[in-house]
Amino acid sequence: MRRPAVSLRWKIALTVTAVCCAVAAVLGVLVHNAVAHQTVGQVRKEARTDLDTALVLFEYGTSREGINSVIDPPELPLRLSKLAHGGDRGSMVGTYRGRSVMWAAAPAGDHIMAVWSPYGSTRHSLEDFDTAILGSAVLAAAAVALAGLFVAHRISRRLGTTAAVARRITAGDLDARVGNGDGDGTPGRGTPGGGRAGHDEVAAVAAALDSVAGSLQSRLQAEQRFTADVAHELRTPLTGILASAELLPEGRPKEMINDRLRALHRLTEDLLEISRLDSGAEHADLEAYALGPLVERSVQATRSDTEVRIITDTVVETDRRRLDRIVGNLVINAHRHGRPPVQVTVDAPPDGLPTVEVRDRGPGYPEALLRHGPQRFRTDAPGRGKGHGLGLTIAVGQAAVLGIDLRFSNAPDGGARAKLQLPRYPEDGH
Repeated sequence: MRRPAVSLRWKIALTVTAVCCAVAAVLGVLVHNAVAHQTVGQVRKEARTDLDTALVLFEYGTSREGINSVIDPPELPLRLSKLAHGGDRGSMVGTYRGRSVMWAAAPAGDHIMAVWSPYGSTRHSLEDFDTAILGSAVLAAAAVALAGLFVAHRISRRLGTTAAVARRITAGDLDARVGNGDGDGTPGRGTPGGGRAGHDEVAAVAAALDSVAGSLQSRLQAEQRFTADVAHELRTPLTGILASAELLPEGRPKEMINDRLRALHRLTEDLLEISRLDSGAEHADLEAYALGPLVERSVQATRSDTEVRIITDTVVETDRRRLDRIVGNLVINAHRHGRPPVQVTVDAPPDGLPTVEVRDRGPGYPEALLRHGPQRFRTDAPGRGKGHGLGLTIAVGQAAVLGIDLRFSNAPDGGARAKLQLPRYPEDGH
């Protein structure tokens, strides 16, 4: 059975409390022993003084009035009695007539001279002292536990803020920063490379994360600018070359040149589209559409042998052009890297979200794509062919603009499967 996870704040608080209790226990034992030794020693000293006096008076046959002395008392503890019969003297706590007393005994001829001093008040004093020590230890442990929990909460909250910012950066929010957080556990935003000038390890981690995020953002922005500039600069000459290629004599060389030029033109347009998606400048133009016919038109535009199954249709609010781009790229990718039959299924269950599933019967998506998502210029999966990887990247970017959940998986019986979950139309009644 898996043990439940304990948060860092409780670990710190429990550790501080345990250490405080251990220290309080050790100090309590030491103080108790010191006070008990001193208090009992004082009573024992008085009893021995009375014993010396009683022995002198007994030797001279003088009255021992005023001294609590007894000859051969039956209540004398057995151990102390044996000690006195052996010719030694000693003292021990015991009882006399139902009361707690301190006995002191010594041989007196053929008898045992014993004196006693009241010990009940001393015992009660020690018990009250122990109670006070225990109460003080409990109060101190509670105070330290609260202080430890407060400090641990602050540390845990700051670490939680840093972790939340790290997750946002991982999700693509490169503007997220820890440095300008307002201290309430809400991640803040800051300038690239910004960070809090801290004086402890938590602040150092936060500053390091801000520095890494700023550096990563700068590099990605430089890459995006370079990609956009290259694609933009290639667009104009490519258009001119395509127009010039139309003037070539008809034949196989012209077909090969036009085919390669069109592929290069599509790549340039894809790079421009990705640069716009990366910059966050894309915005959806939402309208209401019937999902089934919309998907059918998107599949027909690919001019591929693809089966479309509409289980349950519904109305969705989406951007037609962008949804066409998503479905078209998924279908083209399935034909290019998978194996037929390729099937697109539309379903809108009453208790769920409208879905569009694109599936082929090929070798499936590679593990790297399933773990990290599509990456541009990385599609060299064994068995799925090669490509520049921009189709799926564009599909993911357009899905994010439309608020569509796009997930990639491999079917249990083989084949790649891409599943779109669309938001319901507000007036759909569900």
